[in-house]
Amino acid sequence: MKKEIISHALGEIDARYVAEAAEYAPPTARFARVRRAAAAAACLVLLAGIGFGAFAVAAEAGEYRAAVDFFEENGLSTEGLSRAELKAVYRDITTERFASEKTAEVLRRSVPGWEISQEEATPETLAALWEQNFLRERTDARGISYRREYSYTRDESLGFDTLEKSILTCRRGGETLWTAEFRDFYVEGCAAMSAGTAVWGFTPTWSSAQPVHAWLALVAEDGAVRWQRRLEHGFQRESVGAVLDDGDGTWAVLSRGDGKFLCLSRLDAEGNELHTRRNEVGNLGIWNAVRLGDGYLVQLGNTTSHDTALLLRLDRDGAAQERITYEAEDCAYHITGMASFGGAVYLSAYAVPIGTDEGGRHEIAGILDMIFAQGSLEPPPETVTAAVQQNYTAVLLVCDAAGGAPRTFYSVPGSLGGALEEDVAGGLVWEVERVDTVRFSPHTSAYSLYGSCRVFRYTFDAAGTLVSQQDSGETSMYAR
Repeated sequence: MKKEIISHALGEIDARYVAEAAEYAPPTARFARVRRAAAAAACLVLLAGIGFGAFAVAAEAGEYRAAVDFFEENGLSTEGLSRAELKAVYRDITTERFASEKTAEVLRRSVPGWEISQEEATPETLAALWEQNFLRERTDARGISYRREYSYTRDESLGFDTLEKSILTCRRGGETLWTAEFRDFYVEGCAAMSAGTAVWGFTPTWSSAQPVHAWLALVAEDGAVRWQRRLEHGFQRESVGAVLDDGDGTWAVLSRGDGKFLCLSRLDAEGNELHTRRNEVGNLGIWNAVRLGDGYLVQLGNTTSHDTALLLRLDRDGAAQERITYEAEDCAYHITGMASFGGAVYLSAYAVPIGTDEGGRHEIAGILDMIFAQGSLEPPPETVTAAVQQNYTAVLLVCDAAGGAPRTFYSVPGSLGGALEEDVAGGLVWEVERVDTVRFSPHTSAYSLYGSCRVFRYTFDAAGTLVSQQDSGETSMYAR
């Protein structure tokens, strides 16, 4: 397998950091090993889990789940917050009131370098802080972004607020293209399809006895909701992990049922279910999925069991064919994006040295050991930054579409691999998050290291040739 190092991506890093990061660049052999197992023999039931079963075990589970997802997506600290306080902060931010003292505390802890005194923590100050540091909508290659919001109403019979509606807004360049409302389910995700926008979510619940159903909807280009459907697969709890456009007017819907099943359903243009197939895969979440020839390639994951580079190949009908695990003797992979492009499969990832931490933070175990060995809880930021840069290598694996074996890879030392998507010109764009500055934060529970990365974009043509690189001018948050 051939290796390509994208060294020109690092032109603006201090030379000493480049040298230190380059020392960690793994040799080619470390990227070449792929472990396969027959799907029928590899369906492991894992004890530690991910996902959404835990969110349905207590009162107001739907809102709590939405709040937890919101905190995680935005890198907000949950330190010291009760369940009720977490939901209150979530509402305070999403309704743009910024009137809660708890909101001020959360933002103060979550924004590196910001010190807000109690007197200065006005709604206007907090709103500006949120706008500058968190309110970054993900924009695709077409310039389209989506924003989710939720509205609640008091249910006097229950004695608490319940979901009134989910609101999804589609924008381009800051201009609102359309807004759609959904009263039957929490909107959890969406994706552009040839027929419009696929929207998915789950039933609001407030008791562990209530089933949690998965929902799907289609929003047309004018913002009209063409149809919405509830999935009925006999599960007590089901959530959608990905929706793929099959290119023939049908969708492939990948869902997770009762914490152990992977289900593939095919829907027609009107939302009618044509086919469904389930596979027992154990307690693994659906992290990514792409079409692969006539079938599909699905990334399954569980952070507790450290399954961060596990792929499952499905045939056209959704039957499990093969598991593929990317691994090496001295580094662990974390796959962050997938794309089927130009007759190959591209995997965006980052590699870190294999380590063990009693708190489960294996990814940064070596960095924490270095800090604690120095005996100071206030190590210089430049020391921490250099250690973090040396810890990470962004990797783009170009794999054979038939079997998944890597045939080429690109690497960027001192960086994390990010999203993969096609642009309007027909190229494949790989986002790389270059570590810029990191500090040690021993007194926060949400993370021990925090800082920022600079986002670069690399474009490949259909032949897999790197044709351009660009500093996007954007930053992303780093927190571990």
